[in-house]
Amino acid sequence: MGDFVEAEQRKTVTQGRAAILNSPGVSCFPRPQVTWYRDGYKIIPSSRVAITLENQLVVLATAAADAGRYYVQAVNERNGENKTSPSIYLNVAANKKNRGSHDSDAPADPVAPVIVIPPRNTTVVAGVSEATLECVANARPVEKLVLVWRRNGVEVASGVGSFGRRLTVINPTSADVGVYVCEASLQDSSVKPAEARAFLSITEPPYFTTEPRRKMMGEVEKNVDIPCQARGQQWYRGCQNRKQCNNSKQEPRRQKHTINRDSPEDHIAVFVFMLCAGLAPAFTAPPANITVTDGSAASFTCQVSGAPKPAITWKRGNNQPILASGSVQISRFTLLESGGLQVKPVMLQDSGIYTCYAANTEGAINASASLTVWSKKRLCLHFLSSIFYLIPLPHPLNKVRPIFYIYCYIYLLMFLCSSHVFSCPPCRLMLREEPPSAPPKNIVASGRTNQSIMVQWQPPPEPQLNGVLRGYVLRYRLAGLPGDYQQQNITSPEINYCLITELIIWTQYEIQVAAYTGAGLGVFSQPVIEYTLQGVPTAPPQGVEAVAVNSTTIKFTWNPPPQQFINGINQGYKLMAWPEHSPEETTVVTITPDYHGARHLGYVSGLKKFTWYLTSVLCFTTPGNGPRSTPKLAQTYEDAPGPVGHLSFTEILDTSLRVSWEEPVEKNGIITGYLLSWEAQGKNQSRVARTMPNSTLEYKVTGLTSLTTYTLEVAAMTGAGIGTVTSSAISSGVPPELPGPPSNLVISKISPRSATLKFRAGDDGKTSISKWVVEGQVSAGEHFHFTFFRFRISENDPEAQVLEVPNLTPFTHYRFRMRQVNIVGSSAVSEASRVIQTLQAPPDVAPGSVTVRTASETSVWLRWVPLPETEYNGNPESVGYRVRLWRADQPGEFRTREVSDRLEREITLEGLEEWTEYLLQIQAFNSIGPGPWSEAVRGRTRESVPSAAPENVTVEAMSSTRILVTWGPVPEPEQNGNILGYKVLYREKGSGVEPQVQAVKGNLTQSVLLRNLRKYVQYEIQVLAFTRIGDGQLSSPPVLERTKDDVPGPPMRLVFPEVRLTEVRVVWQPPVDPNGIIMGYQVAYRLDSGDPNQFTTVEVGPDTNQFTASSLVRESAYIFRISAKTQQGWGSAAQAVVITTEIRERPQPPLRLSVPQDQVQSRQLRLNWLPGGDGSSPVRYFTLQLRQLPDGSWVTHSSAISHNSTSCIVDRLKPYTSYKLRMMATNDIGDSKYSQETDAITTLQDVPDEAPVIQSVKPSTTTSVLVHWQRDAVSFICYLQAPLRSAVDFLLFTAVLYLFFSAELQKYKRYEIVMTAYNVIGESPASAPVEVFVGEAAPSVAPQNIQVNTMSSTQLEVQWEPPPVETQNGIIQGYKIYYWEMDNQNETEKVKILFLPETSMRLKNLTSYTYYMVKLSAFNAAGDGPLSEPRRGRTLQAAPSAPSFISFSEVTSTTLNVSWGFPVSPNGVVEGYRVVYEPTAPIHGVSKVVTVDIQGSWQRWLKVRDLTKGVTYCFRVQAKTISYGPEVEANITAGSPGSPVETSITKSGPTLTIHWTPGETGSGRVTGYVIEARPSDEGLWDTFVRHLPPSSTSHAISLDRLRQGVSYQFRVLAVNEFGYGEPSAPSAAMSGNCTLWCCCWDDDLLTPAGAAVSTVEESVTLDNGGFTALELNSRPMHVKSSFLRKNGTRSPPRPNPAGLRYSDEDICNNYNGAVSTESTALTERPAEISESEASDSDCEEEQIKHSFVNHYMSDPSYFNSWKRQQKGLKQTLACAYEECASRDGEGYYQTVVTQHSVGGAYTPAGQPATGSRTPVTGFSSFV
Repeated sequence: MGDFVEAEQRKTVTQGRAAILNSPGVSCFPRPQVTWYRDGYKIIPSSRVAITLENQLVVLATAAADAGRYYVQAVNERNGENKTSPSIYLNVAANKKNRGSHDSDAPADPVAPVIVIPPRNTTVVAGVSEATLECVANARPVEKLVLVWRRNGVEVASGVGSFGRRLTVINPTSADVGVYVCEASLQDSSVKPAEARAFLSITEPPYFTTEPRRKMMGEVEKNVDIPCQARGQQWYRGCQNRKQCNNSKQEPRRQKHTINRDSPEDHIAVFVFMLCAGLAPAFTAPPANITVTDGSAASFTCQVSGAPKPAITWKRGNNQPILASGSVQISRFTLLESGGLQVKPVMLQDSGIYTCYAANTEGAINASASLTVWSKKRLCLHFLSSIFYLIPLPHPLNKVRPIFYIYCYIYLLMFLCSSHVFSCPPCRLMLREEPPSAPPKNIVASGRTNQSIMVQWQPPPEPQLNGVLRGYVLRYRLAGLPGDYQQQNITSPEINYCLITELIIWTQYEIQVAAYTGAGLGVFSQPVIEYTLQGVPTAPPQGVEAVAVNSTTIKFTWNPPPQQFINGINQGYKLMAWPEHSPEETTVVTITPDYHGARHLGYVSGLKKFTWYLTSVLCFTTPGNGPRSTPKLAQTYEDAPGPVGHLSFTEILDTSLRVSWEEPVEKNGIITGYLLSWEAQGKNQSRVARTMPNSTLEYKVTGLTSLTTYTLEVAAMTGAGIGTVTSSAISSGVPPELPGPPSNLVISKISPRSATLKFRAGDDGKTSISKWVVEGQVSAGEHFHFTFFRFRISENDPEAQVLEVPNLTPFTHYRFRMRQVNIVGSSAVSEASRVIQTLQAPPDVAPGSVTVRTASETSVWLRWVPLPETEYNGNPESVGYRVRLWRADQPGEFRTREVSDRLEREITLEGLEEWTEYLLQIQAFNSIGPGPWSEAVRGRTRESVPSAAPENVTVEAMSSTRILVTWGPVPEPEQNGNILGYKVLYREKGSGVEPQVQAVKGNLTQSVLLRNLRKYVQYEIQVLAFTRIGDGQLSSPPVLERTKDDVPGPPMRLVFPEVRLTEVRVVWQPPVDPNGIIMGYQVAYRLDSGDPNQFTTVEVGPDTNQFTASSLVRESAYIFRISAKTQQGWGSAAQAVVITTEIRERPQPPLRLSVPQDQVQSRQLRLNWLPGGDGSSPVRYFTLQLRQLPDGSWVTHSSAISHNSTSCIVDRLKPYTSYKLRMMATNDIGDSKYSQETDAITTLQDVPDEAPVIQSVKPSTTTSVLVHWQRDAVSFICYLQAPLRSAVDFLLFTAVLYLFFSAELQKYKRYEIVMTAYNVIGESPASAPVEVFVGEAAPSVAPQNIQVNTMSSTQLEVQWEPPPVETQNGIIQGYKIYYWEMDNQNETEKVKILFLPETSMRLKNLTSYTYYMVKLSAFNAAGDGPLSEPRRGRTLQAAPSAPSFISFSEVTSTTLNVSWGFPVSPNGVVEGYRVVYEPTAPIHGVSKVVTVDIQGSWQRWLKVRDLTKGVTYCFRVQAKTISYGPEVEANITAGSPGSPVETSITKSGPTLTIHWTPGETGSGRVTGYVIEARPSDEGLWDTFVRHLPPSSTSHAISLDRLRQGVSYQFRVLAVNEFGYGEPSAPSAAMSGNCTLWCCCWDDDLLTPAGAAVSTVEESVTLDNGGFTALELNSRPMHVKSSFLRKNGTRSPPRPNPAGLRYSDEDICNNYNGAVSTESTALTERPAEISESEASDSDCEEEQIKHSFVNHYMSDPSYFNSWKRQQKGLKQTLACAYEECASRDGEGYYQTVVTQHSVGGAYTPAGQPATGSRTPVTGFSSFV
């Protein structure tokens, strides 16, 4: 496409006139497609804008708003190139009348019609499909401009285009010739119409029906007919078609005959040269020898020229009768028109010599040929006294499989003479190949598309192949019509199918297939007839007429489209009618077709009354609808109107009232008046009627009777009659009231989209009910919307009791309420109905905005907008999507994929074929079923490298250095793009080097001649095809071929290891280039000073590589020449000089190594040197080494440099690299030293070797892309090209990691990105192209101003602002909100997708009192934008979850320790715990409930002491934040192992032995025993021995461990997993004889020497989740020890198993503050006493007979006895109990007060006073 010719233009037009803008000229072939634009917006033709056939833009009735910049965009449809023209600026000037006026809204003055683009006289050639006349007119107002076409005064209706500007005559014939008039007029105007005329003519093109030959020869004295028949119009010179040739003796004449046509525009001519002369016969094609098999046909050629025409005669042998001539005809011998002879069928006896005789008046000639006939059955060989063997061999052409053909065997004939004296050498005989004698079989054809047919077949039977099958020829043509065949050649015998394309839609074809061998084409099969598939019609129905037949029906009549344009089986017609101004309300009726020639008739009913409709008809086939006919207007008839609206009464008096109404909504015509009537209810004779004009909408009714009920009726009237009556009852003198609400709403018959509502009507308000209103609410989660909306309004049914509620949404919760309406108004609403849920249904709609993009060579990316929740129609969890796709050329072969995530909006479909177009659809589904499929979208996978190699690769050696390689194309399904060429890769077999590459550009050339190959070397050859993406698969396996042999090269490495005065031994190596099989060597030598042509020559065998020459002259120089020999002869000789001397030494190294700078290139250089001394032994070769700087090692580059060289090319170097070089020489003695190194030499720079690797290309904005690639230390060029464009944009930039392309990229186009690396020398190879679609880009900035607000303990509200408009890159479709619990992102991260462009969202179901991090990203149709920075928000506190566990320890019969875990979900700050325990069954009829509130979260255990043995208690624990959470509950039975019994002690020498018997096991298995001792001077029990095994029943104690003079008592306690049991009865006192604590601790003894007993409880960490509790075997008794007083120190804390029985028997008597005289004085331990001195008890009290607990429970007067305590009296216990050692004011035990009442519990609040002791659980504070 060239450039636009014109520059910018400016055009001014007067307002109201037409502006005609000519399309700027541009050179382009074919003619470009032109689109007009104004200020960047595409111009669409309309009533005010026309675009002509010549691409002129016509703006009609111009106004000031039409001024602006106009331009066109021209597109070459062949290559996709497009260009934009220079601008045309249109200025609209005000006319003189309106000049100076500023009132733009003032009505414009009318402008009379004028035709601005008149129709042109048009001449078309007969047979064209259509002729178009164009006429554009201007007027104002343009809306009232009407264009009408007339011919012969009659309006032309068919073929008129939009706005009447074009008239199209379909298939013009001579009947359409004439004058056509275009008339422009203004509706409702008396202005004279404007007219323009044009003439349509039809001409017949000239053509030859019989065309003469270009050169003719005539016989002498005879007429020569020159056939020349033509058809056309108005010939001025006819054909001279007969001429006489004169006598041959005259001079030959050459005559020229020309035929022309009168019209200069369309003519044809033909030239004939006629030569008249007498010529002797001459063979133009003499007969040739023929070899055939019997039963076939043999045809001899015999073509002869001469004048007159020679007569042909055929004979066999000498003096044989004539076989065939012009007058003689013998069976099986036929004289062909060409002069040849056909023998059919051939018999064995037909073998012989056949002669063709040709003669005329100028002479006679003859020629002979032989016919050899072979028998199909056997091969007859006759030998005397010999035996022969016939052995079939594989055919050499068939290398794939060893198939033998009966007609194409290669035979090995071996003859053995009967005398057995000799055997004849075997010979090979190959029978002649012939074309197949049978066609392919089982041919099947089937229509694939509407323009293609797939044909499949099987090969001919093997016996009829007659050779090696090479391929097939398929030919086809239109069925039933004469004409030439079109052919397709299938060059592979393995392919037995063919897709015929570019056929005519829905057309029948006949198809034949033939096979061929190397001998030619076989016979064609019988024709197979098949249709192409149907297409959609391409022409609308003809002669469409539409007229109304009543108020709701329009009748259509039409003629079918021309048969050739239906393109299939006519399935019927669709009649369409839509209101003139509401095209979306189209009514469609399908009509079954009649026979083609009939005029069709159809009706469309159910239309609106008295309405103008546009009507159209289309024809459709199975694939789809054809085009619509031109719309025509029709108006339905007038009908009776509908009911009047809003009937109401006012001014109601005893004898009169006023009635009013509104016009009916459905007028159905022109309202002519109203009919009002009234009558007393039940008295028809009292009826009074009044008729009012159409302007009256109220009337005062008088003459009524007081307190009488009347029925009033009002009806509207049109010309068609009286409409529907609206009536109402009213009592005179009694005004109507508002009705009461309906009641008793019952819902039944619930379906997905409707429900039935039954109700009881309310009070009618003293008038009839005119309307029922049903309102509904839809639920939103757990709540309902506050607003009711109307579902249904039922009118004129005052007695209704049941209504159907339609148009419900499936799977939605509803509730309904009702109102009833009378003439006064609406009632109050009824009570709401129960909540119902409609049933599920499949989705109604498909996902929207379905787009497809290329993802890779084998995948496409499908994108859609998910369904909104309101369209699910079912359970959201069951909603998903189903995608199906199929190849565009293989409809019906579907592949489907399911997406189970209902919020998913994209999927990548993998495993597709490269460079293939696919159609894709998507549907939504739920558990009920699938919804509709979306419209199919097209997508194509990316072009890729070919996935298969070229087929049928064959090679043939043409010479010793050249091989011809041929191949077939890559199978079309495997091409994967446009084949740009082929590459032939070849290398020597087994060499292991990289193959050489010969590139062949273009996909038409499929052969290449490889040159400069090594001789007699076997090469591996492979072929691949390549596209613009890269190279495809190599053909496999490699094809092997050896070049032909030649004379060999010279032998190598001639050395003389042994040199004596008279003899030398020469050794050599075989030639580097043997060029064949070495058959021997020739050694020639002579004196250097002797005759140069006189050599002594010796030939040796091929395995010999040395020779000793003797009898030589001393101290003389000899020249040795050694050459090798192959079958082609002797090759060139290797020559060396040797001196017969015994004084030899190593050579000197080469000297003066230098590299001229001008000989340095990027990858090679030239090295020069001077030879050093040879050491009296000639140098045989040089060795070159090089070293790469700076730290490379020396590497041998070559060790075969010729001895007589002084320079060489050093190649295989790296560009821009420094090297040093050195050399050494080698003679027969050995190697020299290395020469001096050269100076550092740096090779020149070269272009980069490798292309950059593009890692990704993605759109950055709608006009820019971002490119990422692998970094290299060079600069880059990035090429940007739109496919099918010739222009390429490129950018140069230095080594960076990414690049923005942002300049001048056009939206909605695909671009290819190609990169090259470059330096100062040039560019590297180009990278593989990467395709990107520009025009859609994800938002480039995240949402702004994000705020996270706390709403509740489970909800956060996120608010944000959209990204800036300039960064949105399209329409924001929604947002993605990512949120997670802080510090736990991997496990808790979730995402919410908001598909509406709102700017806030609530996150629900969150964890209470937890920090959440929130990120947002916006997305549009192109994808997701970047994520915002995270924002933090925290939910509010809530009640905690239950404690994680509850466990028990230290369980005795009356005490235990309960502990619990921290709540799994604290949901806030835990402020404390509540422990409640109670017996599971009342004790003595009393249920004792104890509640303990514990402040703080650190203490999660409690010591309980007031339990009853054997009773099961239920413990419940709950945590507290802002409120208490749920409880954790567990049961435990108080009880521990029973006390051991039968305790005794025996003394035996220095040992005491304690004995016992186990008691009851209690709640668990006994795990051990503990022994306690009490010295007489202390009075307190202390642990003496622990950890005794559970099986022990006695324990021995050394008396040395007891203190002398002190008596001891012992008791035993059993231990289980819950704690210590009751102690046994104390043993008898036993005295010791030594100090008890004189020894150290051991494993069983707890008290060390000099240490006091611990008075502090030990606490340990349990294996129950890390919660701290008391040690299980700890005894909370602080023992006062005598050792403390003796030693003045305290022993370390040790476990103390001694404890108290927490029962009322253990408590000292203290009623009403009085201290019992039977126990020691109770004094509370002062707070200032140190912990080490404190003790739990100063005495071991006796059993108290009176039970405090029993007394307390039995005497109600003591329930509140704590209130009567004496003031100032400290409350103490008989023994002080301390739960734990206080430390720095740490946690404490809450006070627990229990009331012994049925089910009662009391929990005091407050903190304990400083220094006070907390009473233990189960004891009142006054104890």
